[in-house]
Amino acid sequence: MGAVLSLDRMLDSRRVWRGGSAPATTPADALPTGCAPLDAVLPSGGWPPGALSEVLLPADGMGELQLAWPVLARLSQAGRPIVLVAPPYEVHAPAWAAAGIDLAQLQVVHAQPRDALWAAEQCLRAGACGAVLCWPLQADDRALRRLQVAAEAGQCIGLAFRPLRAARNPSPAALRVAIEPAVDGNPRQLRVLKCRGANAPACAIELA
Repeated sequence: MGAVLSLDRMLDSRRVWRGGSAPATTPADALPTGCAPLDAVLPSGGWPPGALSEVLLPADGMGELQLAWPVLARLSQAGRPIVLVAPPYEVHAPAWAAAGIDLAQLQVVHAQPRDALWAAEQCLRAGACGAVLCWPLQADDRALRRLQVAAEAGQCIGLAFRPLRAARNPSPAALRVAIEPAVDGNPRQLRVLKCRGANAPACAIELA
């Protein structure tokens, strides 16, 4: 009996995934990625709330911000701060504004690489942010797990943009999406490597 109660508490605290359970997020609560075919195959209908998601890239400028802007616009217009931790390039404010982001809610944290993960963790854990974006070039399983736990604690969306080679290593992130470059006239594609709450779809998704 004690073991059953202990398991129930672990399930309630979301420390254990109950395979095959229905997603708790309803369509009205979905946080869209900006790619409708991708949203259609994700259990939550978009970015998983209160969790870390990884976007893996072969190079910068592959359309990764197009996946983030719709949810950032929604959160910022609701008065939720958006934090960019050590972005690799200067933020082009007119483009972000044109995407619907309320620039009054956009904050940029400048940090050295050795401090960027710590800064991202603190912002995720604070409970005051809608989303935190970071660009860790190198992050081991322990560092990523700290970001995942911090996102859950702060009920904040964490987006980590990382090199595609990181796909070879496991990750505690709730969602991992890889952007594949256009090859031989074929368009860029998205491939879901991992999505908590469902099996990752086998087929790639065209990225317009």
